[in-house]
Amino acid sequence: MEIMLQSCTNVIVKPPMKLGVDRQLASSAFASIKRSCNVSLRAISMSTEDGSSYVEDVKKNGVFLGAEMDESGSVVGFRLLPQSDDKKEVIVEDELSEEMPTKATYNIVFVTSEASPYSKTGGLGDVCGSLPIALAARGHRVMVVTPRYLCGGPADRKFDGAVDLDCRIKVSCSGGVQEVVFFHEYKAGVDWVFVDHPSFHRPGNPYGDAYGAFGDNQFRFTLLCHAACEAPLVLPLGGHTYGEKCLFLANDWHAGLVPVLLAAKYRPHGVYKDARSIVVIHNLAHQGVEPATTYNNFGLAPEWYGALGWVFPTWARTHALDTGEAVNILKGAIVTADRILTVSQGYSWEITTREGGNGLDELLSSRKNVLNGITNGIDVTEWNPSVDEHIPSHYSLDDLTGKIECKIALQRELGLPIRPDCPLIGFIGRLDYQKGIDIILSGVPDLLQDDVQVIMLGSGEKQYEDWMRATEATFKDKFRGWVGFNVPISHRITAGCDILLMPSRFEPCGLNQLYAMRYGTVPVVHATGGLGDTVKTFNPFADEGKGEGTGWAFKPLTRESMLDALWVAIETYRKHKTSWRGLMKRGMERDYSWDNAAVQYEHVFKWAFVDPPYVS
Repeated sequence: MEIMLQSCTNVIVKPPMKLGVDRQLASSAFASIKRSCNVSLRAISMSTEDGSSYVEDVKKNGVFLGAEMDESGSVVGFRLLPQSDDKKEVIVEDELSEEMPTKATYNIVFVTSEASPYSKTGGLGDVCGSLPIALAARGHRVMVVTPRYLCGGPADRKFDGAVDLDCRIKVSCSGGVQEVVFFHEYKAGVDWVFVDHPSFHRPGNPYGDAYGAFGDNQFRFTLLCHAACEAPLVLPLGGHTYGEKCLFLANDWHAGLVPVLLAAKYRPHGVYKDARSIVVIHNLAHQGVEPATTYNNFGLAPEWYGALGWVFPTWARTHALDTGEAVNILKGAIVTADRILTVSQGYSWEITTREGGNGLDELLSSRKNVLNGITNGIDVTEWNPSVDEHIPSHYSLDDLTGKIECKIALQRELGLPIRPDCPLIGFIGRLDYQKGIDIILSGVPDLLQDDVQVIMLGSGEKQYEDWMRATEATFKDKFRGWVGFNVPISHRITAGCDILLMPSRFEPCGLNQLYAMRYGTVPVVHATGGLGDTVKTFNPFADEGKGEGTGWAFKPLTRESMLDALWVAIETYRKHKTSWRGLMKRGMERDYSWDNAAVQYEHVFKWAFVDPPYVS
């Protein structure tokens, strides 16, 4: 670039850092010349990285006198002279140090079995579809590696924007050599890389079909992990590869072989010696456990068996002669990853306990110094009551009148008596043991003796689906059960209810309580995992009587504790309208964005590179 001077001063620009270190900082410093001295920036030619010359020539009106250097010879400023008789010299101090603090950026590789909108069965798909975009927006180079699932239906069109990169690799695993193909789509600042193989082409969801889990899931996700380790080395995305200095985020057991492969397959040969890996645990209950005889399928040397070797406790074995020997992919990831993350701080502690560790609590406790939790964000564009296309009336923190209209519309839609002042309690989720449906089942008959209405949306175990139908028939004016799942209805329940109930036995993060608070619906939750982190119990006496808290988090998980919390919430709704409005507004004020979560992830990225990588 060149500089044209339009003022009559000799200008010295002094940015706060050595310009040879960061060109982005340099260009910002040059921009300050224009702000402070009425200088028109056309172009300034940047050359040697040691900073010896950043300006080659000033055409037309100005003359470049030279660079200001410190004792080490690094450039700290520029001396510019216009064509004018007035040789008055002005020093422009750039305020860049306050405007743009330096921040490390990384080449980040997400490895995941699902990423929305391409594939999704739950929260994992949401995280890996949203967090990469937030990190890319903050200046990182981000790749997501996930399978190219083709099921022969309309969902296949989600991959229409992905192009074949004409890059094939050979993967040695499961006693043979498999050819893997890469597809790519660049969208929202992220490189979405899809691993293609015939094992990903079948009806069903990513993990199974109506008959249960696929029997070859270990093989399918072993392929994914091998391919993900090769992708940064062989794919020239945007003209050049990501290279060896990458940060891998291995999500759940499906990507758990990635840290193991880095340590066992690559680093012994000098590859990825500067890379780091973080295993992100979304649900410790799923660990990728298979018989020990399947170890040879991973394509690893025999000496690495110890990293993945696992022995079931005696009570979990199938018969007296069963030795319980198995391989556990998530265990291997926990052993070899440089850092460990969970999706909430509460869950990061729970998994180190005997009750919440699913057999890995001792191992996780031994690595507590590298274990952290970060609460997931939500899509604040999709979940926004001021623009939500699924709800009948929009509202916001400043104008809550639309929420009453949403409640009336929901009562009308589901055939309940239209009663705007009647407490309306909602539940959205799977009908299974983890979600505490048995606690709801035992408590709802007593709850419905009060003047309330209850709406439940979900599907799962047949006994609970049948119970919902029977309860609706018994309490026609008070209870509605929608068996199945429907996205628009879930939005309308979130907007129309006064209270959202979540008595989960464990909840790594939980999203529905975040949606509820954003919509001014007050959550009543079991204080576990992410629920306990995000829902603070209402205290009416705090803040000089103004109150604090966003809902109620109860313990222990019993019918009595749940009903006690619900009755306190109901009485607050009925008799303390000002306090209730405060609860709603405090929930709506919180920052649930992925950008907020991305800032916390960046801290962990920095810590990952402080220590040397894992070596055996």
